[in-house]
Amino acid sequence: MNRIVCLLILLIVTSCDYFEKKKVYPEELLEEELQTFNWNEVDTYPTFTNCETLSEKEERKICFQNTLIGNVNHYLESQNLVVSNDVNDTIILKIKIDRMGFLEVESINMHPETVQEIPKIDSLLRQSLKGIPKIYPAIKRNQQVTTAFELPVIVRIN
Repeated sequence: MNRIVCLLILLIVTSCDYFEKKKVYPEELLEEELQTFNWNEVDTYPTFTNCETLSEKEERKICFQNTLIGNVNHYLESQNLVVSNDVNDTIILKIKIDRMGFLEVESINMHPETVQEIPKIDSLLRQSLKGIPKIYPAIKRNQQVTTAFELPVIVRIN
């Protein structure tokens, strides 16, 4: 009997740790959750109304890019640019779309020859993006987020 009592006391003393509750802090949970995010990927890319009918994520992305490039190309074609030498360049527009759907051109990278032939190409490219339709921002975990990407614009003038 004495052994059973000792065994019970020993069991109770050592098992107290099992009843101890660990306190969980919301900050720790948030930090742990943030570590698991892939911040380079969004659930839904920015989009235009004409792209919303597409169901596949990649199709929507392509539609968005094609709409932007089409708008830029249409604007540049309407400018009737005249050059003394042929221009064949791929201009890279670094664009940011904020959580509200506002587009901002962060930088424009092009060959110096292109700038020499078309001195106002920078302002023309920026102006071409002013007439785009309303942009719906990217979505990450049901939240609108800011996204940045590069948009290649091919300029060929003979």
